[in-house]
Amino acid sequence: MQAAIISIMNKFGYFGVFFLIAVENIFPPIPSEVILLFGGFMTTYAKLNILGVVIASTLGSLLGAIILYYIGKILNKDRLKKIVKGKTGKILRLKEADIDKADEWFDTKGNKTVFFCRFVPILRSLISIPAGMSEMEMPRFLLYTILGSAIWNSVLTILGSIVGEKWESILTIFDKYSHLTLIILIILFIIFVIIYLKKHKKEAL
Repeated sequence: MQAAIISIMNKFGYFGVFFLIAVENIFPPIPSEVILLFGGFMTTYAKLNILGVVIASTLGSLLGAIILYYIGKILNKDRLKKIVKGKTGKILRLKEADIDKADEWFDTKGNKTVFFCRFVPILRSLISIPAGMSEMEMPRFLLYTILGSAIWNSVLTILGSIVGEKWESILTIFDKYSHLTLIILIILFIIFVIIYLKKHKKEAL
């Protein structure tokens, strides 16, 4: 995958950066670190510059985020409630009130969540879906998506330009960061499920 990413960027320049980052936002397994670090390295030998790479990557992030936002909007709160009313809700032990609580939480803390999740692997893509589901106001969603994405993209692009040919050595550090984040998310999910099941078991007694 890394070789294909590098080939596309070498061939298409800014458009390659834009396209790959947009796809990365929709399909998180594609590593943005490779795109941005190599993009930074490209500024040392190609006709690309740091500002151009940051702008192209941020526009790509925005496009991917908007697509996922509207996917979340299609899977809105009312449709989720209908799903919860059926067998799926019984299996997952979810109630309509749980959907309302999650929506209320996102209404109050959605700004910070959308912004800070742009720095977290996997979550920086997936956070757009609950934002759409809770119908977060589009101007606010765009603002915090652009701010968070621009910072993340700038840091990695500048870092790639500084280390130059050694950009792949930095990539190993980000790989460890991504793996650690994934492990933490899995652990948190398991803890959440355990707490949730214990809570509903008490309510059933």
